[in-house]
Amino acid sequence: MTTTDGHVVVDHLSKRFGAVLAVDDLSFEVRPGRVTGFLGPNGAGKTTTLRMLLGLVSPTSGTATVSGRRYTDIPRPAHVVGAALEAASFHPGRSARDHLRVLAPQVGVPDSRCDEVLALVGLTDAADRRVGGFSLGMRQRLGLATTLLGDPRVLVLDEPANGLDPEGIAWLRAFLRHLAAEGRTVLVSSHVLSEVQQTVDDVVIIARGRLVHASSLAELARLARRTVRVASPDQDGLRRLVERVAGGSTPGAAVSLPEPGVAVLEGVEAAAVGAAAFAAGVELHELASRDVGLEDLFLQLTGERAASGAPPEPDGPGTRPVADAATERGAA
Repeated sequence: MTTTDGHVVVDHLSKRFGAVLAVDDLSFEVRPGRVTGFLGPNGAGKTTTLRMLLGLVSPTSGTATVSGRRYTDIPRPAHVVGAALEAASFHPGRSARDHLRVLAPQVGVPDSRCDEVLALVGLTDAADRRVGGFSLGMRQRLGLATTLLGDPRVLVLDEPANGLDPEGIAWLRAFLRHLAAEGRTVLVSSHVLSEVQQTVDDVVIIARGRLVHASSLAELARLARRTVRVASPDQDGLRRLVERVAGGSTPGAAVSLPEPGVAVLEGVEAAAVGAAAFAAGVELHELASRDVGLEDLFLQLTGERAASGAPPEPDGPGTRPVADAATERGAA
């Protein structure tokens, strides 16, 4: 691998397409040796951000750099950054090995590297098969092999799990963890947190082009609050219980009343509610707790529960598939 440090830094990055502000003063860092999930609903600005990072779209303001350099200033970019921003395009009559052999001279690597990356993604036995007969999962693996031709320090993958079956997702998860364990920087975008939460170390969450959260996955998990559902035939007693728990014994607890005789309390332990009910003499027919899942928290952070949806993210002028841009300049 290259000796560059592999840090990715997005610094006050903005992009406007006419009246649409697709990315709005966005800043975050991605560290080597970790898998970072770049998360947000569809239209949040993820792909536009990645295109600016890879020199496919010019920012309106701000910078995006890899190891302190803009992508367009890296002499042999395919040896530093491997990227796949959309479904890779393959000639259906060409074999997997021949697909890579066409790209190898542009990247600046020998034919032997083609067999190395096919082995890395588990396609050695299919190297001579025509890509037109490949399953979606095999095409995804070949796309990853393409990004690895230059043995890059940094991997940038946009929605790599799209369309994969559970077996394919499990393979992808293990493969990305392996790449990070080698010290590479792995940035993976997704609009579904649950799709990547078993894979990533860190999360960067954006909505409507702006940063809403950036931390380790463990720190994000600590923000999830426990909820307790309590039901009672004594509605007056239940109201007194809620007031006691939310306003007295457990300050700061949030309360909702979804139906008569039922209350849902957030940020409180079931044991505390049970003890308060016993002390107040309130008969309970239900007392159940559950953790707020990370996906629920993700939806809250991005405003997806209440929002009607952000406008579609524009492609903007002058964009093209990343594989073309990376390989075109790889031999420079």
